[in-house]
Amino acid sequence: MAKIKTAYFCQSCGAQSAKWIGKCPACGEWNTYVEEVLLREDVTPTSAWKVGTSSQQVASKPKAINDITYSEQARIETTDAELNRVLGGGIVPGSMVLIGGEPGIGKSTLMLQIALSLRAQRVLYISGEESEQQIKMRAERLGAQHPNCFILTETGTQNIFKQIEQLQPDVLIVDSIQTLHSSFIESGAGSVAQVRECTAELLKFAKESGTPVFLIGHITKEGSLAGPKILEHMVDTVLTFEGDRHMTYRILRTTKNRFGSTSELGIYEMLGTGLREVSNPSEILISQREESFSGITIGGTMEGNRPLLIEVQSLVTPATYGTPQRSSTGFDVKRLNMLLAVLEKRGGFKMGTQDVFLNIAGGLKVEDPALDLAICAAMLSSFEDIAIPHTSCFAAEVGLGGEVRAVHRIEQRISEAEKLGFQDIYISKYNKKGVDLSRFNIRIHAASRLEEVFSGLFG
Repeated sequence: MAKIKTAYFCQSCGAQSAKWIGKCPACGEWNTYVEEVLLREDVTPTSAWKVGTSSQQVASKPKAINDITYSEQARIETTDAELNRVLGGGIVPGSMVLIGGEPGIGKSTLMLQIALSLRAQRVLYISGEESEQQIKMRAERLGAQHPNCFILTETGTQNIFKQIEQLQPDVLIVDSIQTLHSSFIESGAGSVAQVRECTAELLKFAKESGTPVFLIGHITKEGSLAGPKILEHMVDTVLTFEGDRHMTYRILRTTKNRFGSTSELGIYEMLGTGLREVSNPSEILISQREESFSGITIGGTMEGNRPLLIEVQSLVTPATYGTPQRSSTGFDVKRLNMLLAVLEKRGGFKMGTQDVFLNIAGGLKVEDPALDLAICAAMLSSFEDIAIPHTSCFAAEVGLGGEVRAVHRIEQRISEAEKLGFQDIYISKYNKKGVDLSRFNIRIHAASRLEEVFSGLFG
């Protein structure tokens, strides 16, 4: 009987060890090593994907960078403008894209919708989680037909690559990578060794054949992609599909992209007939109201090249218990505490005895410092119980000295505010240097310190 070989792998970074160790020397995490079964001795350790029939291969040799010829490949543009923006202009031939998200968020719906929309390409959709009938039911619900979209319900990579050689697809979609298994590895499907081996085989296929591959991945309860961390390093692009399952809007965000920007996002609306692209997200991120309420402001932020105007909601109330609460949804709590300290130290507002609750409407997570002024104005509006006119918006960073700092791409933020009908916008006076703001019809209030902004708003 063949002897089984085992090794220990770190579930955090994928490092390998011959024996179990408590602390990973590569990433420093504790108790992350698990035992995995390696290659069997009764099989030949070769990849399931093979290009060509010749057994002789020429070894690679170094080349001078000036001798390397390069020709830019045409991207495959889909009918989904949001996906094209997130990918950097379309699908790159030979690229591997990993899409992660919570269960039931709509990853399979999105990828099947993309597969049915690629009319000029032959698409192979591989599913290891659903049957053919389930996928057909979803396609009927989406209301789209594609004669060159093929469905394969299989989990073994050997049979998958046999079908790929016969079909010769232009685009490959795998749902999901955790369900695949290779017979060269004895571990069960979803283990560290299996996920890494199956991804390596698909990566070799994508690079040698020039076929783009989309992988759907599960995520852990902490919100990170399941499997070894090295999986994210192997692929070209990592996308995350975010949103509340009980709400209609979904956000497709890129965290890694070798072919474009990592700060782009796409917004979708989940309907009964599938996912609808939201071309103007500022209109859905701002609640339609005729009267003003205290604690609500509008801030101008940038997500990649797209300007967004989002609603900031704040509630400031006297603390019931000894320690005031600081709760934030969609914004960093540490930065919120910093802004509260600036208001108390520089502005004289007694925030140390107040409970502060902050919410970014629409389920967005914002890291742009240009939202600082809008957050400060919302907290003071709730603290003083004075409503800020709903026709005003803010776009500036706040420093520790109470100064109003300039932000980048101010013209795009002002243009978006003017397009949506806002009458006033508060910015830093340092943004006026080298920028022509006279062409805008919106009233622009430029200030250098917080006192100048709040004296005009609250008197």
